[in-house]
Amino acid sequence: MAIHAQRTVLCSAFRRCLHTRIRSRPSLPSPSRTNLFIAPHTLTRTRLSRALSSVQTQNEASYPPKSILIVNKLRTEPVVGAIGELLDHVRKTYPGVKVFSEDRPDIPSGTDVWRPGPHSEKIDLVVTLGGDGTILHAASLFSLGAVPPVLSFSMGTLGFLLPFHIDDFAKGLEAVFQGKATILNRMRLSCTFYDKERKKMGSADDEWQVMNEIALHRGSSPHLNTIDIYVDGQHLTEAVSDGVIVSTPTGSTAYSLSAGGPIVHPSLSAVVLVPICPRSLSFRPLVFPSSSSVTLCIGDRSRAAAGVSMDGRVSHVLNPGESVTVQASPYPVPCINRSSISDYGDEQPGDEGVGPGKEDDWVRDINNLLQYNATFRSKALLRYSGKT
Repeated sequence: MAIHAQRTVLCSAFRRCLHTRIRSRPSLPSPSRTNLFIAPHTLTRTRLSRALSSVQTQNEASYPPKSILIVNKLRTEPVVGAIGELLDHVRKTYPGVKVFSEDRPDIPSGTDVWRPGPHSEKIDLVVTLGGDGTILHAASLFSLGAVPPVLSFSMGTLGFLLPFHIDDFAKGLEAVFQGKATILNRMRLSCTFYDKERKKMGSADDEWQVMNEIALHRGSSPHLNTIDIYVDGQHLTEAVSDGVIVSTPTGSTAYSLSAGGPIVHPSLSAVVLVPICPRSLSFRPLVFPSSSSVTLCIGDRSRAAAGVSMDGRVSHVLNPGESVTVQASPYPVPCINRSSISDYGDEQPGDEGVGPGKEDDWVRDINNLLQYNATFRSKALLRYSGKT
């Protein structure tokens, strides 16, 4: 009885101490996070002109835009034609705007070469032509600081990050230059790699920021990885699996979703942790606040190194004892919404979803692209009602 009573007292004291620590835990003082991660309803209704002004101290963006960077996928014949029409429209309608293209062999005529780096030319607006991978590539060009607003046009590819069809490029540009567009700040993750002695690997300028996810995986090895997972410095678990994914809300509909992770609205600030084929059935996906820091360390008992993929790009190989720390980046990707443009009389739903200004882009996408909760009965009704 005495031992039981002593344990009860100790447990009660521990609970009081823990409760006091949680209540008195100070909030993050970082002004960058306070400014960037604001309420979703505020984000979706922020005018582009205000958004550009709010990030002016970070990337010196100008409004209306004075410089445009065109990022496009492989230049097939349709892409070449679309770029030509876009450039002609910009020259005639916005003659004072300077147009850049990234340094590659197929640079469009009439554009200046732009190279990423700390001394690169200032860009006020990024225009992408392609699929979701084109947007991910465009965001990776600004790994050292803030990303300019991104206006994305699809080239026959449906994706979660493509609010505009290429046929509507004139309307999209007009909305931007007239300040009628709104943006959604899509969170990015900042990744730092460490060796066995916890010394940072790479130079100070070797920053890795991802828009979708970072994945540690066993690659071609037949053995499972053993990965120690730490959250805010506390050991969470030892993961024995094919790998682990740390995802943003934007990336929750990519690799994370295929691995069984949750679908997270992109206006939320959260970090998603998803195991890849874990050995334990009780290892379930977790969602952490954006203030959390997640460290993945290859365990000493791991029989194989872990490959690291970041937004689909192979970047590193981590050996036992080496680690990567992932946390929210202070520089999100401001993506221009299609649904906020309701001034053009386009009231009829198109092939890619509802008309502008009718619904949240994300709601449209999970219904049309993912066929979210589409039952056999609803599919049959759509088929016989003449809708696709």
